[in-house]
Amino acid sequence: MTLSEIKKVLEATCFTRHCLEDKEVDTACGADLLSDVLAHRKEKTVLLTGLINPQVIRTAEIIDLIGVIFVRGKVPSQEIIDLAEAKDIPILCTAYPMYESCGLLYKAGLGVISNV
Repeated sequence: MTLSEIKKVLEATCFTRHCLEDKEVDTACGADLLSDVLAHRKEKTVLLTGLINPQVIRTAEIIDLIGVIFVRGKVPSQEIIDLAEAKDIPILCTAYPMYESCGLLYKAGLGVISNV
C-alpha cells in the first residue's frame, strides 16, 4: 500500500510536501507510547498516534518510519511540521480514532497492524 492510498482510506490531510511521494508501506504501528514505537522496529512502517509533539518526529527518524499519521483530528504545530520537513518524514492527519484507523487500513489490505 502507498502513502497516497493510506491518505484516501483514512480521508487524511497532508501537512508536508513528502506526502505526495508514493512511498510503499508494508505495516502500521498504532501507539501513544514512544517506547513501544521504538520496540516495533519493522521496515516500511507508518506510525499512527495521538501523541503530538516533536519527539514523535525524532522517534520516526531514529527507526526510519515511512511516515506519521496523527489520529483523532489532532493537528501538528508548525514546529512539528518544520521538523518533519527537515527530516523528510511525511505527516498525515485523520479525524478517525486510532482503533478505527488501524481497522480501516487492515481492511484495505495493509499488512500486520500492531496496536501496541
